[in-house]
Amino acid sequence: MRWRAALRSGRSRRRPAGFTLIEMLIAFVILAIVLALALPSYTSVLRRGNRADVKAIMMETAQFMERYYTTNKTYLAASPLSAVSPKGSSGTAVKYNISWSVTPTASLYTLQAVPANSQASDTCGTLTLSNTGAQGAATTNCW
Repeated sequence: MRWRAALRSGRSRRRPAGFTLIEMLIAFVILAIVLALALPSYTSVLRRGNRADVKAIMMETAQFMERYYTTNKTYLAASPLSAVSPKGSSGTAVKYNISWSVTPTASLYTLQAVPANSQASDTCGTLTLSNTGAQGAATTNCW
């Protein structure tokens, strides 16, 4: 009978809405575990994407160099199409610095892309591409 009176008066024994401290801590621990597992994978995908960009720029430069050689019968006085990757970036947005590893001669060149800023810890290290099409990197499976 008392419960009917409590219902009529609006004083029911309901649990207050909200989260307990333990429930919040468990949610944060689960979130931390998911982030700890996902973050390395995400950064790896970003590095591979940056590496793909610089390889495309290097291949484009190699094609330009071959056209230049066909026209001038020498690689001398030619320059890379872009000195950085991504093209036109500056400051901390630069992922690779592109240059000649050795000054081009009349008959050969070697282009290099040195990792910079956030890409500096990439295991592939400096990527190279020569006039013969030889590709190089610090580790295998980078090209």
